[in-house]
Amino acid sequence: MPRLFTGLEIPADITRTLSTLRGGLPGARWVEPENYHLTLRFIGDIDGATANEVASTLFRVNRRPFEVQLQGLSSFGGRKPRAVVASVVPSRPLIELQAELERLMQRVGLDPEGRKFTPHVTLAWLRDVSCQDVAQYLSIRGYFPTRAFTAERFVLFSSRASTGGGPYVVEAPYELKSYADPRLARTA
Repeated sequence: MPRLFTGLEIPADITRTLSTLRGGLPGARWVEPENYHLTLRFIGDIDGATANEVASTLFRVNRRPFEVQLQGLSSFGGRKPRAVVASVVPSRPLIELQAELERLMQRVGLDPEGRKFTPHVTLAWLRDVSCQDVAQYLSIRGYFPTRAFTAERFVLFSSRASTGGGPYVVEAPYELKSYADPRLARTA
């Protein structure tokens, strides 16, 4: 059974910037830079027939390229931090793409995503790391200048069941299209 999810790839220049933030936090398990991504919709472990249906359904997405901005670091987990992430500014085109993917996956018969969509790029997974250590790390490394890129496609990723995820494999790309006739475009 493949484990699938949709997401945006992170360009090499931004990956290099994010990779410089690795280290300096005891107990962190750092994500390999080649596995940085922005998850749009976790699909999970599904059978081959459903995976094929998902892959063909994603071709229905008809959206324009849009800008994605990464701005600063934060952590997930509150009092029990579980991840350090690069925060992504939740723009309207990003939120609408994610919502469309959610609707399409439910039409395929998948259960609704259980968590609210909070766009981010996971940099490290944390286990038994104190809030104080995370706060200190974020105070030192948490700010970096806003980095932006144009999302020109989203992809269907697969992964092996492993600790911390990865390696991730692009199973299929789905281009976001620029339109010559603005009447054909959805509003951004």
